[in-house]
Amino acid sequence: MNHTGTIEIETERLILRRYTPSDAEMMFANWANDPEVTRYLIWEPHPNPASTRELLEVWEKEYDDPKTYNWCIELKSIHQPIGGISVTRLVEAVQAVEIGYCIGRAFWNQGILTEALNALIAFFFDQVGANRIAAHHDTRNPASGKVMLKSGMKFEGVARQAVLNNQGIYDAVQYAILKSDWQGK
Repeated sequence: MNHTGTIEIETERLILRRYTPSDAEMMFANWANDPEVTRYLIWEPHPNPASTRELLEVWEKEYDDPKTYNWCIELKSIHQPIGGISVTRLVEAVQAVEIGYCIGRAFWNQGILTEALNALIAFFFDQVGANRIAAHHDTRNPASGKVMLKSGMKFEGVARQAVLNNQGIYDAVQYAILKSDWQGK
């Protein structure tokens, strides 16, 4: 794979870019403090903007590694960070990445995550040389699966009691798209 790290990607409505510590206030306000947003994630809501800033300072240092893929989703119309999308697992041996994402509640059901995921699918196939892009969701969070389906991912199955999130151990619904699927779209 040809690792580029987190480079800026622009879509019709979005700028996918690196986080900076100056994003802390808006990240905290738009999604990181919301227990509804983090309900099916592995991290707890942030208690204050200072904790968000501390995390962003760590992430900023991680960008030195070209295998770090962690984007802030900025909505162009308001020039604010509204969510995040990142590689949660990278398996070089099979040229595969797994993607995770979250977005502020005020931005749900607007096709924003589908737009961001589509951009990353194209990026990973065209620029990085991935062969497989996967994602999974908790069975109790079907809206996340709709994003995967709308992005051309195919349902692969359910891994029973396989993953842990803020709700406990859960059944993970797995989706993926192969480069050959994507080229045939």
